[in-house]
Amino acid sequence: MTSDAYVIGVDCSTTAAKAVVWDSRGTAVAQSRSPYELSQPRPGWGEQNAEDWWTATSAAIRRAVQTVDATRVRGVCITHQRESFVCVDSHGRPLRPAILWLDSRAVEEVREFGTDEVHRITGKPPNLTPAWYKILWLARHEPETLRKTAKIVDVQAFLVHRLTGQWLTSWGSADPLGLVDMQTFDYHDGLLSQAGLGRVQMADLVEPGARLAVIDEDVAAGLGLPRGVAVIAGVGDGQAAQIGTGAISSGRAYLNLGTGVVSGTFSDHYSYSRDYRVLSAAIPGSYTLETFIGGGTHNLAWFVDKFAGVDTRALGIELSPEQVLETAAALLPPGCGGLMALPYWTGALTPYWDHHARGVLIGLTGAHGKSHVYRALLEGIAFEQRLLTEGAERTLDEPIHQLIALGGGSRSRVWCQIIADIMRREVEVVREPESTCLGAGMLAAAAVGVHSNLPEAAEQMSGIGARFVPDSDTTPVYDRLFEVYRQIYPAVRDIFPRLSVAGGT
Repeated sequence: MTSDAYVIGVDCSTTAAKAVVWDSRGTAVAQSRSPYELSQPRPGWGEQNAEDWWTATSAAIRRAVQTVDATRVRGVCITHQRESFVCVDSHGRPLRPAILWLDSRAVEEVREFGTDEVHRITGKPPNLTPAWYKILWLARHEPETLRKTAKIVDVQAFLVHRLTGQWLTSWGSADPLGLVDMQTFDYHDGLLSQAGLGRVQMADLVEPGARLAVIDEDVAAGLGLPRGVAVIAGVGDGQAAQIGTGAISSGRAYLNLGTGVVSGTFSDHYSYSRDYRVLSAAIPGSYTLETFIGGGTHNLAWFVDKFAGVDTRALGIELSPEQVLETAAALLPPGCGGLMALPYWTGALTPYWDHHARGVLIGLTGAHGKSHVYRALLEGIAFEQRLLTEGAERTLDEPIHQLIALGGGSRSRVWCQIIADIMRREVEVVREPESTCLGAGMLAAAAVGVHSNLPEAAEQMSGIGARFVPDSDTTPVYDRLFEVYRQIYPAVRDIFPRLSVAGGT
């Protein structure tokens, strides 16, 4: 045990690279963030310059270690935006902009190649997120790019190559690409062949938490790190958040209340369903069953920006518009006087996988105002999460009794209480807001001996702040409302595609 050592967790996300230096107790002793741009050259596309991933990551690490004793750093672990990938030449240089997880260009490829068999192999229901469909798009629209491609790599593999000169990644980082057989944790030759790829064009796979290599001496010097710092195999950002919150046992699930709402629970056996997507968990051989709502705090920000009209600066109030609306919404009864919101502002993923789906406000009357709509948005996301969690529970050995919340929305006490009441589950809020980086730090800490194993690292380095218990007076009201909520989408499902055609969208 080396309890005086530091580890670095790096999160190379959609908008920035963050580096956090952690001690053995999970305290952030230093951190830095370096942003980069997202390009949308056409509607529905999402691209980045992969060189920015390295520039930002190296800058974030270099700045983070400037204020600590860098000689105590023993390991670095990377988590990242999951399905994003880049095509590189034999020297590791990008051949075209990286295509991101949020890119939706491969509609025809999903329709043509998204089968039940692909779902069984990968654990991912056919949808626009996995990279495999976008690689098929490249094969159809940019065949010359693939002919020149030496490697197709996830974000971790790209950064590990810059750190060590080796093409290595974990199966937990690569499996969101949609090319990994979730029962063998290895590339599926049939899926590779269908995309015109061979194993030589992919990064080598190792288990999450494995030591990959040490950082090259010249690179380490440029980062302000000592010789011999190990690079540890990380996982995608969702799986990292799972261990960062300590939700690595049955009966617990993490709930990331961010721009989208992502929830995942642990399973030690493989199953697949349209109710969730399956990912490799950070503990080798185990799984994360994940649900996703595209419209989380995104929906709340939309309402504030477009309709709320609350200028707190003009009022001289040191509160955000969201805090003012939340205070007003807290005074309303459950159900907002018969107003409900279907939160599909960005379409529906689990369990419906319907890109035609749109948001719905139902029950509006002249008695409703801004605070009613705001509370309805909060409740709608909570109702949807109950629907998703109950779907995932059907394949679990033990029901989910505890939700561990993180992300910007977890700072809302009103919303956390609404979620506890609607879902009939205790909600705990993480102590450390950078839980995704913390998950990467836990993997590093276990690998370099700061802790003896990953469960111990998760126990010693995570912590809980606020706790919310379901209100026994409110939960029966929400139970009745939930029975109404679950009927809304089936009742209007057929209208969405007709509306899209009629409206030219």
